[in-house]
Amino acid sequence: MMSHRLWFSSAGAAAIGAAGACAALSACLSVAPEHARAPSDAGRAASHERDERAGDARRADEPAPRFTDADFERHVEQLKRRLPHDGFTIIIEKPFVVIGDESPAMVKRRAEGTVRWAVDHLTRRYFRNDPLHILDVWLFKDRQSYEKHHRELFGGDPGTPFGFYSARHRALVMNIATGGGTLVHEIVHPFIEANFPDCPPWFNEGLGSLYEQCDEQNGVIRGLTNWRLAGLKRSIERGDLPTFEALCAMKAHSFYSSGGDNYAQARYLLYYLQERGLLLDFYQRFTAGVKNDPTGYASLRAVLGEDGDDMAAFQKRWAEWVMKLTFP
Repeated sequence: MMSHRLWFSSAGAAAIGAAGACAALSACLSVAPEHARAPSDAGRAASHERDERAGDARRADEPAPRFTDADFERHVEQLKRRLPHDGFTIIIEKPFVVIGDESPAMVKRRAEGTVRWAVDHLTRRYFRNDPLHILDVWLFKDRQSYEKHHRELFGGDPGTPFGFYSARHRALVMNIATGGGTLVHEIVHPFIEANFPDCPPWFNEGLGSLYEQCDEQNGVIRGLTNWRLAGLKRSIERGDLPTFEALCAMKAHSFYSSGGDNYAQARYLLYYLQERGLLLDFYQRFTAGVKNDPTGYASLRAVLGEDGDDMAAFQKRWAEWVMKLTFP
């Protein structure tokens, strides 16, 4: 049995810088034997127990797939006419179609080891519905291929050296030489579109960012600390983070204009909930009650219990907890 651990290189994170962090992430993928996984202590295992018992998002009554085998076959035939050259391999990995210009064996390995692994774990945990469209996952073998083919297929420069999701192009576009973490982050977004259309940016990006660096515990996907921690600690020391109420209320322009600070705060708020066994409960409360709680702040206070009675005091304790975290 193999276990997966996805993470970002510190060198790649430094290359992004604060301004670019909200657009792209440096990542590398490791597939390690089960016995090589970092052990977790009894306390951490206990903190996850309640969250893990809550069950799968996909059960016996799961909806029929949006698209048939014939739909995928037609999509592939259309896709073949768009390929820049015959050095690409196409693999149907539902609900996506993976296209890569590495060796066929490597494209297959990435399709199964990263895309399938992420989809299986995310749908078991959170998402009942597949994405709204058949989406292409373009895996370009290096920076030169990524930039060249982006210009040919989509026009212009990609705007990030690592990868992105484009709803307009119905595509996830990756420089896969940087690894698999960015890909898992971006896979979250089309599932959010299909399952939580009213999702505010803080949770959309917070959940994607949580799984930039991840592994599995007892079959459940689990975020790990990552390179965003250092910047978050600096923001805490400066005292310039928004309140959680303000973070949750941010519209897209405000959220995305901050560089990476909002990403980091959202990520480590969800990481805190995960480590306390509260993340799934929060997600289910928030999605069920979003019409009356569009920012998720009321749901956050509810799952925090007594801690939610005084959010200023809670944020102070959260910040103290963050300052004790380590990476790597």
